[in-house]
Amino acid sequence: MGAMLAGLATPALAEEQQVAQSDTGLAEIIVTAQRRTENLQDVPIAITAANSETLAQARVENVANIQAISPSISFRVTNIATSSANLIIRGLGTTGNSRSFEGSVGVFIDGVYRTRAAAALQNFLDIDNLQVLRGPQGTLFGKNTTAGALLLSSAAPSLNDVNGSVEATYGNYDGLIVRGAINAPLSDTVAFRIAGLASSQNGFYTDSTTGDDLNGNKTRAAKAQLLFEPSENLTVRVIGDYSYSNGNCCYATSAFIDGPTQPLIDLLTLYQPSSSAQLLGVLTGALPASSMTPTGRTLPSRDASKWEQTLNGNGKQTIEDYGGTLLVDASIGEGTLKSVTAVRKFKVDQVDLDPDFSGADIFRYNESFESRFISQELTYNTKITALNAEAVFGLFFSDEKLKMGRSLPWADQAQYYWDVIFAQLGVAPGTANAAPGTWTSERMGGSAKSYAGFAHLDFAVNDKFNVIAGLRYSVEKKRGFFNNSFYRSSPFDVFTLLGIAPAPAYDATSTDKALSGTFGLQYRPTDDIMLYATYNRGFKAGGVNMDVNAAGTLINNAEAYNALPAPIRAAFFGNAEAKDPLNPRYKPEKVNAFEVGGKFQYLDGRARTNIAFFYYDLSDLQIAQFIGLRFTVLNAKSAKDYGVEIENMFQLTDGLTLGLDGTWIPHAQYAKDANIDPVLSGSRFRFSPKFSGNATLNLDQPINDNLSLLARAQVQYQSRQLISTATTAEQGAVTLVNANLGFKLPQTGLLIEGWVQNLFDKTWFTQSFPTPLQTGDQNAYPGAPRTYGIRVRATF
Repeated sequence: MGAMLAGLATPALAEEQQVAQSDTGLAEIIVTAQRRTENLQDVPIAITAANSETLAQARVENVANIQAISPSISFRVTNIATSSANLIIRGLGTTGNSRSFEGSVGVFIDGVYRTRAAAALQNFLDIDNLQVLRGPQGTLFGKNTTAGALLLSSAAPSLNDVNGSVEATYGNYDGLIVRGAINAPLSDTVAFRIAGLASSQNGFYTDSTTGDDLNGNKTRAAKAQLLFEPSENLTVRVIGDYSYSNGNCCYATSAFIDGPTQPLIDLLTLYQPSSSAQLLGVLTGALPASSMTPTGRTLPSRDASKWEQTLNGNGKQTIEDYGGTLLVDASIGEGTLKSVTAVRKFKVDQVDLDPDFSGADIFRYNESFESRFISQELTYNTKITALNAEAVFGLFFSDEKLKMGRSLPWADQAQYYWDVIFAQLGVAPGTANAAPGTWTSERMGGSAKSYAGFAHLDFAVNDKFNVIAGLRYSVEKKRGFFNNSFYRSSPFDVFTLLGIAPAPAYDATSTDKALSGTFGLQYRPTDDIMLYATYNRGFKAGGVNMDVNAAGTLINNAEAYNALPAPIRAAFFGNAEAKDPLNPRYKPEKVNAFEVGGKFQYLDGRARTNIAFFYYDLSDLQIAQFIGLRFTVLNAKSAKDYGVEIENMFQLTDGLTLGLDGTWIPHAQYAKDANIDPVLSGSRFRFSPKFSGNATLNLDQPINDNLSLLARAQVQYQSRQLISTATTAEQGAVTLVNANLGFKLPQTGLLIEGWVQNLFDKTWFTQSFPTPLQTGDQNAYPGAPRTYGIRVRATF
């Protein structure tokens, strides 16, 4: 059980993992964190990880709940996974919404880099272990990352025997997950493994008008693997996987801060006016609300704990993710050549969504995203005897093609809404054109090519002291474009009068070249103590912002702006002169990361403490913002992030262990910078609490030879934090309690377990954002309410 809690810590391409149980004390974990077999406590890298059973007990069904295994890492996602799925480690990560760039935390699945964290948002299928590496990575990986890496490894086929597992979990909100896997040797050299998954869950929200659930989801997935080992010097493994999910995700949110338009939104939710004049009369008190026709819709509760919302449209999201991976290990000379080849396709479609996040029927939203990705990594692991050094040499290439699009139709109440808004600006009702129908269709896309060479050497000076050094050279080529395939020609369209669109089209490229690397010292004064100090130079490429306003607004589109009738330019823009398009490019992100740490084992092996102090000096930190209508990418000129994290594991009895983990980040702050949004300049990073901690008790107590009692209790704590890249909105301190209770029959392979997450049904928010078209208003996405259920697993 100690091994289960201490976790399994290996990098993405580590395929060998063993647990050696001592007679007393916590289990020794044998990993290949530096592409060779080592004790976890000897690896000079801050790592947290968990095997498949630990993930299941912690309810880490996908990356959404990853903080349950480490307080140093968190995950957030809002309305569309391709743009808003963000991983954050030690307070650092890509925050906000952007279609354009990869995250500061890299996601690797079976050694294959995934350009979007959303790839880990689907329910895990046949995953053997998950690992979190903290700090910049690059000299052991194909893709460079500035904040860390999340690594997932599938259970590999085995030549030994036929075996498998079946598991079913059912919980409230009609949550159901059924999955199974079977391994079958086909000969002495070939084995086959296949796994499948089906899941469904009603959304936590209820439509206050219809009673339907909102934000629900269904997923189907399959994974097949073929292992070929013709000799001890050659291993070939082929992995193919496919997943498909659909639901009415993800526009049900809670009101967070009401703005001045809220009374108008509420009125349009309840009533349909016959004219703008009638609506203005009701708002001014000249007419009663009953003079309008009821819509039949009802207002949702303002109490977020009620989980109510009213939306329009038949919103539907589908996500399709599939691909193939070829893994080859070949002994060549004194080392091993490893090849990782991958081809992947990732598609997201959203149709008839409600992006005004309200019961007022103002506008709808359709968006598509498609990524075609190929990659090739080659590494050669060897020992340089003359230098007494373990060495890794690698080459990496990837090519991604991106295709995106949006269409925005005005809905039935848009004209009334905008007539009221413009009336407050002194514009006569009917001037703005918000008649129902599509007013714009947008095409966006681009490409990203990565080339890299890297090397990592570990010199053993003597049996106590090692020197570690690594270098990486990267070339990143990006392209991004935007144009309107359709824009309604009326000069009185709302976004034209607001000066936002039609925005200038562009097709831009960006190339970044960088030298990065690592240098470290490792010292083992005794068998139970390992001390280390490292420096890492991290780099994440710049690129081109793929958004309608990346090159500016209407005034930056000289052709469209100058074509406006003179009276409109005079009335709305004061006859201002047209300006040149803005540069849609953003700069690469760089970090100088310093870390000093130690790993300690004591009390006759019944206790472990791993501690790391870190200091990050960042430049041109990339920040994505959604500011009501536009998606921007900013570069903060400089920022600093430092703190300490500690992981403790204590074996209280043979069957009971206690984990106490904490991350304290006293400083994670942007410097004063006139070139970024004033709400960010000089402020703390978003989604970065000063303290996060987990306390976990695990019991695995044999009752007799064929019955063991299982129990788990966890308290998760986060101090207050800022939760919006566009505002100063805060979420106060949050404490969550999770628990499990069950039993297993080791001889028959049966496990039955009851579980509950967020036991006391705490209502809290993960992220807030400016509500589109409603200046001063904010909505927010809550964390999951109390969920509970039962899990049954059988192995054979």
